[in-house]
Amino acid sequence: MPPMQLTTLFRDSRALATLAVPLILTQLAQVALTTTDTVMMGMLGTADLAAGGLAIVLFNQLRTMGVGLVTSVGNQIAAASARAESAQDTGPGSARSESDDEVREIVRASFAVATLAGIAGAVLMLLIGQALTLLGQEADVVDRVQTMLLALAPGLVPCLWFQAIRQFTVGMRRPQALLQITIASVAVNAGINWVLIHGTWGLPKLGLPGVGVATTLVYLLSFLALYLSAKKDAVLAPLLSLNIAKADRATARRLVRLGVPIAATYGSEAGFFSVTALMAGSFGSAALAAHTAVNQLVYIVFQVAVGLSHAASINVSRELALGRTDAALRIKNTALACAGAVMVVVGVVYITLPDLVLSPFFDTTGGRDADAVSIATHLLLVIMVLQFFDCAQNIGVGLLRGLDDTKSGFRITLVGYWAIGLPAAWLLGYAAGLHTLGIWLGLLTGLAATAILLLRRYSASLRAKFTAQQVVPTA
Repeated sequence: MPPMQLTTLFRDSRALATLAVPLILTQLAQVALTTTDTVMMGMLGTADLAAGGLAIVLFNQLRTMGVGLVTSVGNQIAAASARAESAQDTGPGSARSESDDEVREIVRASFAVATLAGIAGAVLMLLIGQALTLLGQEADVVDRVQTMLLALAPGLVPCLWFQAIRQFTVGMRRPQALLQITIASVAVNAGINWVLIHGTWGLPKLGLPGVGVATTLVYLLSFLALYLSAKKDAVLAPLLSLNIAKADRATARRLVRLGVPIAATYGSEAGFFSVTALMAGSFGSAALAAHTAVNQLVYIVFQVAVGLSHAASINVSRELALGRTDAALRIKNTALACAGAVMVVVGVVYITLPDLVLSPFFDTTGGRDADAVSIATHLLLVIMVLQFFDCAQNIGVGLLRGLDDTKSGFRITLVGYWAIGLPAAWLLGYAAGLHTLGIWLGLLTGLAATAILLLRRYSASLRAKFTAQQVVPTA
């Protein structure tokens, strides 16, 4: 790479990291919640880990789709703020007041959307739990999953409230409180988990359902903490209005119009993983436990992609609002380079220290979990490659969202996950007899196809904007 391009890459990387690093750290701290849950479920035994892991997969399926409905909030607020800054430099002071009104309308509408989505998702979650016996799962596992879902369902509403305020703070480029609150929630979650699972301090011993109750309580506390933090911020407080009764219907409809394809995109990916979890469960509890542990590792590393994706998406919205389409084109290469560097480090750890990586989930020195450990060890070699494409496709979705192109992401994921990935997983897992390993090879195939298609779409769309504006791209 020529020195000039390398210098530009480093400069763009620093600019991206300013927003991405707090988001990545927040995501990693947030995923520590489910990691703590998974570790504690493993302490209860393989059966509880399998059932609890399946319940969390289903919860994450609906949570992710709900988050998708309010994800565009950050982009809309970022664009409104950028336009106001630009107008304020050259125009009347009323531009800032108009922007503030627009932001308040977006926040109120997002909170209304989050509330309705949370209630609907909780009901649907319970209905799915009742249908698990029809999907080939063991009867004992189904009973445990249903009790876990009953405890998790109430937590979906405060979880989406938290996400609505989070998108507001990210769009305003003031996400720092997110990290502090999420780190604190990890410790609180671990403490409540322990107390409710084992029944200490005179409380009833809930076992596996205690994990679900703890998760619900932590989501509620996290929302309250973020809300109070934003109300103390001199910039955010005047704009933070959660009065659903005053929500503007046109704004809510616009958020839903943008959010439904995002939710469908996120749901498409989460559904892809949920179906493969059911497929893994058909090979027995050891295979499902191995799948659950490895899926949690993928989920942890995926948070790097989420942070990069959100930061890149917000930056694309701002750059386009300011008319800097050349900078928007460079953001893709910068985000992919940062993701690739992280994935190389993670892959080296998987290869050199597999027992250490799996030890939080299994007894890697004894024989109790020998079957699950053997399966999971082989899967590490697959996810070493899979995770780069998983990151790349999530970054691609974020980049397209920065263009307000939320529909293309959904269409592409349908092709990549369901038309390519799922058939490949079935062929390799069942027809070729590779079982869980084949399922993950199918996942790899689907994610790779999706990433390539998304990134090509972004480049083509942005270059079309260059042509329309008669600007020559410099990236």
